[in-house]
Amino acid sequence: MSDPLARNRLDDEASPYLRQHEDNPVNWQPWDDTALEAAKEQNKPIFLSIGYSACHWCHVMEEESFEDEAVAERLNEHFVPIKVDREERPDLDSIYMTVCQLVTGRGGWPLSAWLTPEGKPFYIGTYFPPEPRGQMPGFSDLLEKISSSWSDPDQRAEMKQRAEQWTDGARDQLESTPDEPGESPGTEQLDDAVRAALRSADREFGGFGSDGPKFPHPGRIDLLLRVYARSGTTDALDVATTTLDGMATGGVYDQLGGGFHRYAVDREWTVPHFEKMLYDNAGLPPLYLAAHQLTGRDHYADVVSETLTFVDRELTHPKGGFYSTLDARSGDEEGTFYVWTPAEVGDLLDEEDADLFCDRYGITEEGNFEHGTTVLNVSATVEDLADEYELPVDEVERRLADAESALFEAREERTRPPRDEKVLAGWNGLMISAYATAAQVLDADYADRATAALSFIEDELWDADSGRLTRRFIDGDTKGEGYLEDYAFLARGAFDTYQATGELDHLQFALELADTIVAEFWDPEEGTIYFTPQSGEQLVTRPQELDDQSTPSSLGVATDLLLVLDGFVPNVDYTEIAGRVLETHGNRISGNPLQHVSLTLAADRYAHGGAELTVAADELPIDWHEELADRFLPGVVLAHRPPTEAGLDAWLDRLGFDDAPPVWAGREAVDGEPTVYACQSFSCSPPETDIEPALEWLDSNR
Repeated sequence: MSDPLARNRLDDEASPYLRQHEDNPVNWQPWDDTALEAAKEQNKPIFLSIGYSACHWCHVMEEESFEDEAVAERLNEHFVPIKVDREERPDLDSIYMTVCQLVTGRGGWPLSAWLTPEGKPFYIGTYFPPEPRGQMPGFSDLLEKISSSWSDPDQRAEMKQRAEQWTDGARDQLESTPDEPGESPGTEQLDDAVRAALRSADREFGGFGSDGPKFPHPGRIDLLLRVYARSGTTDALDVATTTLDGMATGGVYDQLGGGFHRYAVDREWTVPHFEKMLYDNAGLPPLYLAAHQLTGRDHYADVVSETLTFVDRELTHPKGGFYSTLDARSGDEEGTFYVWTPAEVGDLLDEEDADLFCDRYGITEEGNFEHGTTVLNVSATVEDLADEYELPVDEVERRLADAESALFEAREERTRPPRDEKVLAGWNGLMISAYATAAQVLDADYADRATAALSFIEDELWDADSGRLTRRFIDGDTKGEGYLEDYAFLARGAFDTYQATGELDHLQFALELADTIVAEFWDPEEGTIYFTPQSGEQLVTRPQELDDQSTPSSLGVATDLLLVLDGFVPNVDYTEIAGRVLETHGNRISGNPLQHVSLTLAADRYAHGGAELTVAADELPIDWHEELADRFLPGVVLAHRPPTEAGLDAWLDRLGFDDAPPVWAGREAVDGEPTVYACQSFSCSPPETDIEPALEWLDSNR
């Protein structure tokens, strides 16, 4: 049998990140049984490199080291080099990134880890330069030292002992649960989280922290908007809207094409890191929709429309799913697709329009980015420009719109950023929720996009017979077991689409996904929901995901999902499972509720019992839809059901239920008219045939 380590095997992979490395002289292996067994048989340490296709420093390390023949020779001779796409294998990324943060106090990508043949880490870091630089060792020297140490039996024993210690540390951090559960958090943790968010807020430019880089932190903004809606705390609204304004007018937002870049490198949101991730463009629109509802500002709705147009145009599979990423690079440099000079603008517009456009977006000869180029930022209001140019406001708006169209068309001819065309189940769930929310607030037609994406996932990644999800689809190829984020985010997206459309199929899909969460991820002995399925690959530790990071905590989303779905299932107590999870992690949540926003919000729902609007009607009346679109009702469940008991019986047959679940039971239409029932904190209003009294009752009981 030929040695699998004798060649680079990434040409058999579909991941764009792995395929980027298929021509490296390094004999890269995917993380699979073949590579792992070879490491054990040959007693070689593993060099594990984790990254993703849009990662700038991953590209740099490839060019500096992995394309170097001498480096490749050393890696191939002394190690089993394995490449992992963190977006395909978030479980591996979580484990080894946790070790990196525990050992070095920092993290990031590329993640570089040296492991025993059993997968336990004994040396770890992120980017390493080819030669020593400052406090960083050179990568080639590091390979020489590690291979030399591994060949010495005494040093190897020390390395294995260190690997055991680090692995134990990862288990303590990721897998273990407290010996004694705490109390389930309640309202006081929500208040603590708000105070912490307000303390860390940048009151001048928005965001959190006093300098760059600036990340969106959507969970914190969501928290502040919810608290304002409940209590009227203006400080919370001010911080949230200052942040939303800062992003929407800054360079982190694509002023020409719509959509958000990953983060800003500076405090003022001026210059972004140019990659565009699906999850950012899924997580931010619902916040702008909420701000639109709370403030009435149309600009927030415009940001959502432009962002969803960007997703439609550039991140959508022809059959409905959503792609993962646009790279930060355009050609060989970062950001060149997005930046402008005055001369480039002047080549496309007449002189006055060019001046107007440059003043609007801060384009100067000096620039705010590399080589005298400018990332577009809103630098002057339309009203100020109207005064300066002595033009009517509507004339300025028209000329700017024409200029934007001209520059956008010209930009389309530039070298485009590469697109990672992985369709990930969980990230699609987040995007589906965004479209479903937009359908409820802006335009019901957005529900068609949510429905199309759900259909794509069900067709390509869902096995209804086994109740299992596959993680990833790309160009007809599917791979990977689904993780908790895939089930939880997708179930939430399906449920949100049910709320937007009233179609039972979407609710049924959410319930099926929830059943698998309980069967595969819930551990009743430990009282927690793990990130990896019980029947999945056994790694050196089984992680949980408690913290909100770039995406919400999958544990928090799953816990809240079970609380929401509890009313839709007869004879199943999802609330009991959610309560156990919150008790298990109660002390952790109470100790730092802002770090655990999703779990904190789930705990608040658990403490208050949630709120529901059950609508018995063939379809939601148009005036009811308009009334609901104008109101931000955080956490309120919109539960559709048929108006008659006969219609409900047909639904129950489709779901396989013998009895009506609590949210529907006894709540038929009154006198054949669309009827709404409002419930909050375990009490309900009388049936109403007008939405307004039900909403007033809900307001008075929240």
